[in-house]
Amino acid sequence: MAEPFDAVDVIRTKRDRGELTAGQIDWVVDAYTRGVVAEEQMSALAMAILLNGMSRAEVSRWTAAMIATGERMSFAGLSRPTADKHSTGGVGDKITLPLAPLVASFGVAVPQLSGRGLGHTGGTLDKLESIPGWRAALSNEELMSQLDTVGAVICAAGSGLAPADRKLYALRDVTGTVEAIPLIASSIMSKKIAEGTGALVLDVKVGSGAFMKTAEDARTLARTMVDLGTDAGVRTVALLTDMSVPLGLTAGNALEVRESVEVLAGGGPADVVELTVALAVEMLAAADRPADPDDVRAALADGRAMDSWRAMIAAQGGDVDAPLPVAKEATTVVAPSSGVLATLDAYAVGVAAWRLGAGRARKEDPVQAGAGIELHAKPGDRVSAGQVLMTLHTDTPERFARAEEALVGGWSVVPEGAPGIIPAPLVLDRIA
Repeated sequence: MAEPFDAVDVIRTKRDRGELTAGQIDWVVDAYTRGVVAEEQMSALAMAILLNGMSRAEVSRWTAAMIATGERMSFAGLSRPTADKHSTGGVGDKITLPLAPLVASFGVAVPQLSGRGLGHTGGTLDKLESIPGWRAALSNEELMSQLDTVGAVICAAGSGLAPADRKLYALRDVTGTVEAIPLIASSIMSKKIAEGTGALVLDVKVGSGAFMKTAEDARTLARTMVDLGTDAGVRTVALLTDMSVPLGLTAGNALEVRESVEVLAGGGPADVVELTVALAVEMLAAADRPADPDDVRAALADGRAMDSWRAMIAAQGGDVDAPLPVAKEATTVVAPSSGVLATLDAYAVGVAAWRLGAGRARKEDPVQAGAGIELHAKPGDRVSAGQVLMTLHTDTPERFARAEEALVGGWSVVPEGAPGIIPAPLVLDRIA
């Protein structure tokens, strides 16, 4: 059967800054998934989209076409409303771990379909797999049952959701088109909309450790994704949050799980707690179960969120009480002089943690559960000469040299009273 469109015509339209029709979009996404549109043709189209952009109608239709290549889930049969959260990724961003059980403790189901880390940003599934026995792969039946009983699931997305995205994502990765905002937005939102959640809160990171380095780009991405969610009937809101400094005091898989458990026990670093609470308040409001920040903090302090966490981990085979893996080797970075820690660059810390074995360069690479970095000071803290600023952990000590190299220039100590760097507020903007 003859194809209704020609790939070269579609490429030319976008190359010449034209607007693709609904029919062209539906066809090209489906035909690429079927293998009719060749990789080099989709590469050319992706580059044309990167250079010339897409209108709201085009991005909306492109996202719908990606969803149509796979299955759609429905949580209509659940006894409670659903809300999900997606972060664009950062360094030390373990927020999903305490957030999902916290929101579940208020009677809202959280179907958190997560991914693995690549490069300097960590993956939620890699973190949780450092818990002995925990498994990421669940059947749809297991997922539904756990949402009904426990209220929170963090698991791997099934291969049936938006298969076009998996193919296109791999292509963008090798053709210099990862940064195309219409393609980032449709990649994220096609999976989230197909997942069937009723409400979605986006955590769009801004800064050196984030995908979006400037507030302007982050705001454009957030606006595009909020519009996509709204057009698809999903109540969607985005927070722009700072990622110039790592979140919390750990970067690395088991290290971040430990810190998340501290938050669930009513402690943990102030920035991790602040962002967890802010996102929980947004998720609960979007699911029509509003709670104020004090109510949410109370659920961390009184053990309700911890009870949900224990039930969630146990339901997926995890031994909640088992000791977490610890790396075999450690070394430290110390302050050269007394003063104030002025800067601590998220990207430098992320790359160092990745080089220690906490992350992967290719999808198939293994990760070390115990590898990563513990931070003993954050910008604004007073430090003394010789004080330990960071502890680096790995099972393979030959990695230390390259990790230390990544940190060069990534932090600075200034004399007390010197003009320092004023830290950015954690939540920079809200887009609804």
